[in-house]
Amino acid sequence: MAMIEKVLIANRGEIALRILRACRELGIRTVAVHSQVDRDLMHVRLADESVCIGPNSATDSYLNIPTIISAAEVTDSVGIHPGYGFLSENADFAEQAEKSGFRFIGPPADVIRMMGNKVAAINAMIRAGVPTVPGSDGAVTENDEQTLEVARRIGYPIIIKAASGGGGRGMQVVRSEAALLKSIQITRSEARNNFGDETVYLEKYLEKPRHVEVQVLADTHGNVIHLGDRDCSMQRRHQKVIEEAPAPQIDPDARAQVLKACVDACQEIGYVGAGTFEFLYEDGRFYFIEMNTRVQVEHPVSEMVTGVDIVKEQLRIASGMPLSYTQDDIETHGHAIECRINAEDPNTFAPSPGHVKHYHPPGGNGVRVDSHLYSGYTVPPYYDSLVGKLITFGESRDTARRRMKIALDELVVEGIKTNQALHRRLVRDGGFKTVDFTIHYLEKLIRE
Repeated sequence: MAMIEKVLIANRGEIALRILRACRELGIRTVAVHSQVDRDLMHVRLADESVCIGPNSATDSYLNIPTIISAAEVTDSVGIHPGYGFLSENADFAEQAEKSGFRFIGPPADVIRMMGNKVAAINAMIRAGVPTVPGSDGAVTENDEQTLEVARRIGYPIIIKAASGGGGRGMQVVRSEAALLKSIQITRSEARNNFGDETVYLEKYLEKPRHVEVQVLADTHGNVIHLGDRDCSMQRRHQKVIEEAPAPQIDPDARAQVLKACVDACQEIGYVGAGTFEFLYEDGRFYFIEMNTRVQVEHPVSEMVTGVDIVKEQLRIASGMPLSYTQDDIETHGHAIECRINAEDPNTFAPSPGHVKHYHPPGGNGVRVDSHLYSGYTVPPYYDSLVGKLITFGESRDTARRRMKIALDELVVEGIKTNQALHRRLVRDGGFKTVDFTIHYLEKLIRE
């Protein structure tokens, strides 16, 4: 089987540069698509070809399916890599790419569609034996008495979730029966307005969980492997800030069971490509919350502790090749930590676009920087504020943490504000040092 000859990168920023580098390693020619304001992005400068796909608004460019398909056609691209965000988990995009004769570098459209609907995803996981949060086992009906009975069975507090929600939107916590029905109406309305789907479901609200996820890879030959787990509990408004691998202080038996369950689930649903199972972890138990059918922002920490290049494996899988590894080949070694560097005010968290006067990335043993920044680049105001990821590796978690302290002190980004100061505070924080944290820890820290 031959490697894909040319790939169109349907994304921007650091992940687009990450994909381009993997393509170049494999001898794959690249096409960069970009909005008008993004013509100076680093990966656009380095790609074999580039195509402007529209105005600055993401709706008119990076989310414009017909334009991206047309760009693939005029450049004779073979594959389309969606990265993360934008159209990466859009089943219609995957379907149209395949129908137009291109290889979508991700899972089949029907799998994306199933896992994108939280109710369908939970039902699929129950069938596959993956542990789930006690809940309504399906959408909330119009029968109020039945809904109240389901809620009593689950037990309060309860979280109402939009079936098509994501990114922390379409959720509401209810602590009493008196507030349940009205809260369901409000969540339905929000879901209809934000996602065009008013379907909601109920789950037990866990008070002090951590966020732990499992990275998987699956090829078209029936081979599935996991790359261990990651902890992503340091979050603000459901957005991850720091991630690490492996997840520290996890019950070994629970870990072994959930890793096997994720591999079994991939085979059950016919999964292909890179994917991530996300769980809440509390009192030694895992509870499935969703699956992301794409490469994750935090994939580098798994790469650092396993030595597996996840993006190169994605490209191999899309070329019809088997995985480069069996499960027996995968050994987790050492510890890795990632800090997401955002262009934002460190106090108000407001986006801080602008001209980067000077940029100096850190270096040294065990330090990796994934960023599209360079001195003279202008961060536009139209997209996500992530401008880079700082990753450190060490033989132990404490070594990785100490290296992160040094790397954060070395990092220089002048001309725009970043959340660098917040990360400096976090890696020195007592709770972070001792793994005494939950998904609510960072917001509590910021409030204090």
